[in-house]
Amino acid sequence: QVQLVESGGGLVQAGGSLRLSCAASGSIFDLDTMGWYRQAPGKQREMVATITDGGSTDYADSVKGRFTISRDNAKNTVYLEMNSLKPGDTAVYYCKADIVANGATMVVDYWGQGTQVTVSS
Repeated sequence: QVQLVESGGGLVQAGGSLRLSCAASGSIFDLDTMGWYRQAPGKQREMVATITDGGSTDYADSVKGRFTISRDNAKNTVYLEMNSLKPGDTAVYYCKADIVANGATMVVDYWGQGTQVTVSS
């Protein structure tokens, strides 16, 4: 069984910062791309940032220059450093990881439970 556990959400004022963490654990053979997605009330889930196991990153235009994604491969953990937060960043943030579990032959998308980020004006 594979599990993703997120932490670091909360309430912050506009202009503030938060750091999210997501640790993957369990029967993992290979951990490929990891990423953060968010879903605001009444909106579709959208990609925020992704990072490959080689360190290549991709960001949504709305967060470029403000958010930084990184990972620690030894800890199977991905981070999202969020600076200059805006009320529009308010959403539930989800971690996703592309994982091949032990004994499996295909990559499967695993999702965390989500963590709430609220930015007040």
